[in-house]
Amino acid sequence: MKQRTFTILKPDTVARRNVGGVIARLEQEGFEILGAKRLHLTTEQAQAFYAVHAERPFYRSLVEFMTSGPVWVMALERDNAVEHLRKVMGATDSQKAEKGTIRAQFGTNIERNAIHGSDSPENAKIEVGFFFSGSELV
Repeated sequence: MKQRTFTILKPDTVARRNVGGVIARLEQEGFEILGAKRLHLTTEQAQAFYAVHAERPFYRSLVEFMTSGPVWVMALERDNAVEHLRKVMGATDSQKAEKGTIRAQFGTNIERNAIHGSDSPENAKIEVGFFFSGSELV
């Protein structure tokens, strides 16, 4: 059954001109892109989006990083989308990510790890709704 998930191609991916490579990989993995936008997150947007991590020691640097340059946000769809994207992304720390994953190929460390992906179908719905209205998803 088709499922939606959400991803952000992070500022490091955009700065290193790897957006096309990541999108090609997502499409090869069977993801359909329902909506995509390039934007530059404000501090307020980044703080709200990552509010779940507000008490964590890395929260401030995460917000600073995510507002350091443009990102691409995307709503994706395929069978078992959330779990499959998590597998394709690889471990959060790019240096520990399995060879062949997006983070192993395009990330550099635990913070500059190329891509964000929803961790549950419930969060995917919230995250898609944070950036997209229903009419923007085709």
